[in-house]
Amino acid sequence: MNDICDNIHSIQDSIETTARRFNRPPENIKLLAVSKTWPAEVVRTAWSCGQRCFGENYVNELIDKAKKLEELDIEWHFIGHLQSNKSRAVAETADWVHSVDRLSIAKRLSAQRDPHRPPLQVCVQINVSEEASKSGIKPSEALSLLHQVRDLPNLKLRGLMAIPAKTTQFTGQRAAFARLRELFEQANRQGLQLDTLSMGMSNDFAAAIAEGATLVRVGTAIFGERVAAPQALKSGR
Repeated sequence: MNDICDNIHSIQDSIETTARRFNRPPENIKLLAVSKTWPAEVVRTAWSCGQRCFGENYVNELIDKAKKLEELDIEWHFIGHLQSNKSRAVAETADWVHSVDRLSIAKRLSAQRDPHRPPLQVCVQINVSEEASKSGIKPSEALSLLHQVRDLPNLKLRGLMAIPAKTTQFTGQRAAFARLRELFEQANRQGLQLDTLSMGMSNDFAAAIAEGATLVRVGTAIFGERVAAPQALKSGR
């Protein structure tokens, strides 16, 4: 428990230091703890350290942990690729979805979200490095999708998410995140009123903050190296 608490506090300190270095208000940057493959009791430990926002990549794992921890005030973020046949479970369980990458999935989430609950907060995932192996819409097609998602009921369009190609070079990391920021700014010039840039993970969140990230998704630096996800979780993405 102490290790997780120390890691969370260390990352929060790094976020604050980096934000001030690049003239950003630290309070404008949210830490999302990515808890995929870690059991519910590990999430409970992180919650006891003050962490409230958790990200999950597998639908079955999201449902299981949300049920086991339902008495806690956790904000659940789904950040993995979402298959159509799993959209209802996410619409019913998550508070945020970061990985909307096509209109059909956005329509399903909208239709399956209980209208008596707060709108589902969503980000559109951009394949900012245009890698064939990555999910996300091409940057050139993003603005059209953003306008369509914005108009759907029961959803609240918040911003953009990306997982750029890996590089250890700080300048290269910044360049990829800058492309997402530029698209974000272009969208807002068109009146979309986005407020969230979900970008940056354990090894590159400093570069993401430098380029305007408002939410960083950190897993390994909090919980340690992950074990491989059970096949049952992978099949239930």
